Amino acid sequence: MSARTLPLLFLNLGGEMLYILDQRLRAQSIPGEKARKDEWTDVDRKRVMNDIIGTMFNRKFMEELFKPQELYSKKALRTVYERLAHASIMRLNQASMDKLYDLMTMAFKYQVLLCPRPRDILLVTFNHLDAIKDFIYESPGILNQVDETFRQLIETYNCLSDGEFQLIRQTLLVFFQDMHIRVSIFLKDKVQNSNGRFVLPISGPVPWGTEVPGLIRIFNHKGVEVKRTEFTTAGNYVTPQREGSFELYGDRVLKLGTNMYSVSRPVETHMAGSSKNLASHAKENTVPNPLAKEELNFLARLLGGLDIQKPAGGETGFRLNLFTSDEEEEHAAQTRPEDLSYKVINIEATQEPGRRAELSRILGELEVAEPRPGSAGKGEDLLALMDGL
Repeated sequence: MSARTLPLLFLNLGGEMLYILDQRLRAQSIPGEKARKDEWTDVDRKRVMNDIIGTMFNRKFMEELFKPQELYSKKALRTVYERLAHASIMRLNQASMDKLYDLMTMAFKYQVLLCPRPRDILLVTFNHLDAIKDFIYESPGILNQVDETFRQLIETYNCLSDGEFQLIRQTLLVFFQDMHIRVSIFLKDKVQNSNGRFVLPISGPVPWGTEVPGLIRIFNHKGVEVKRTEFTTAGNYVTPQREGSFELYGDRVLKLGTNMYSVSRPVETHMAGSSKNLASHAKENTVPNPLAKEELNFLARLLGGLDIQKPAGGETGFRLNLFTSDEEEEHAAQTRPEDLSYKVINIEATQEPGRRAELSRILGELEVAEPRPGSAGKGEDLLALMDGL
């Protein structure tokens, strides 16, 4: 498994989360002069996007994320996104959060499967970051945070070999291999079967630097071509005109990772029959890895220590529904397989002295906000959830 996969997984899933939230916030927003106190406006939407993106691209969090490390479990990663989704005045209930995470993971899984070559996963990431920058173009401070992450990606990944990118792609596919959730957009476009598995095309552009299949060349021992044989292929392949840009600005050419929700379309998710086996996979961490738990707690502290906007005074958080109606959301919550819920289980943390001492040293350097009198620390809710991992 590649120890360089986590930043790409986190940023791409985060980009998909922002696409979905932006689409739903736009769909439910009311013009400011007509909106009641409990209804969304475009000002609220921009505030939510700024808060979440500012939290997601916090410098200290990004520094920790980019350190070589193994991937976290599915439940652990989902917990981090739940914390991010609530880093603003927006509130999601359990069913909507489940649906949000399902859409995020299946969209990025499809993009990884369709990448013409492993290195193009980086172009997919750049497409997500380009779109994120469009969300916060009016906030230069947050925009600078995203650009810093952009530069860190270029510095970390542009120098990697094709073999290292192949290992990253395999690590991502292993992470997604048991997830077969049906998504209405994919089903309607016939790129996903009723069992939740994707249909991969046999036509289209070949990877940059390769030739259209259909020709076999035979060389002698001196490296001189002595014979050519042509054959017919089942697909209709074309050669790409140019390679996508791996710089801070430029044409990515590849469209994977762009916002597929820019045109309003209803999106539904359904658990495929074969995916009901996830009940067993959800138990994969019944006996947690103590070292992994310490790392997750560290990430939780990083998130918990950020300056996250909270509803002020009598202001209440706005609820966002990812379903078409409240009744549909309530039904989804009732029918969700119990084993896919993320319950709170308190367990004792590892006592490994070396790791705990190192984490204590790092945590001591962070500026963690002090809790208000009578309230829990900002990170306590996420820490409690992570205790069950």
